[in-house]
Amino acid sequence: MMNFNHGAQTEQAERLRCGIDAMGLSVSAEQQQKMVDYLGLLEKWNKAYNLTAVRDPIVMVSRHLLDSLTVVPYIKSGRMLDVGSGAGLPGIPLAILFPETQFVLLDSSRKKTRFITQAAGELNISNVEVHCGRVEAYRPEQLFDQITSRAFAEISLMVKLTRHLLRPDGEWLAMKGQHPTAELAELETLCEQVAVSAVVVPGDDAARHIVQLPPKID
Repeated sequence: MMNFNHGAQTEQAERLRCGIDAMGLSVSAEQQQKMVDYLGLLEKWNKAYNLTAVRDPIVMVSRHLLDSLTVVPYIKSGRMLDVGSGAGLPGIPLAILFPETQFVLLDSSRKKTRFITQAAGELNISNVEVHCGRVEAYRPEQLFDQITSRAFAEISLMVKLTRHLLRPDGEWLAMKGQHPTAELAELETLCEQVAVSAVVVPGDDAARHIVQLPPKID
């Protein structure tokens, strides 16, 4: 257990448990505690480094953890890139939940990647690799089965900047708020088929959507 405010952690843990139950997900008690510990680290670092605009520790449960977990039903095995990961969202919660999947969390902000590296180390999340830099310059040895983004860019720009990183049979998972009608209108020439699913974040009434995009087959 991390050395943070016990009362706040208890309430966070209960909110997380109730949210996970409402979402119908299977998350062990150990994994849930690790997610709460991650929020504790985020709160601690946020005071000095301004990693997130969300300050309320209870609101963090829905806005950060449960929001990140909405993409869980779409995750496949293999390698996943979380581009524009920020403070590690959704990458850290997903890596906790899928220990057999390899995650690369990429962001151009050095303070944010320092935090992610520290958090992954303290929480013993061994399936996370952190990369600081611009995505268009990133050239890993292996391509990715899936690429996700929570708040990186418009979908067409995300596809353009990360196309060189996706396997031929891979897919993009763009996490959006309102139904991205305007963004989708720009995708007709980029991919053959787009699937948009509305998802619900317990404790947050804002609209959420997951956009699945397979690469265009020429």
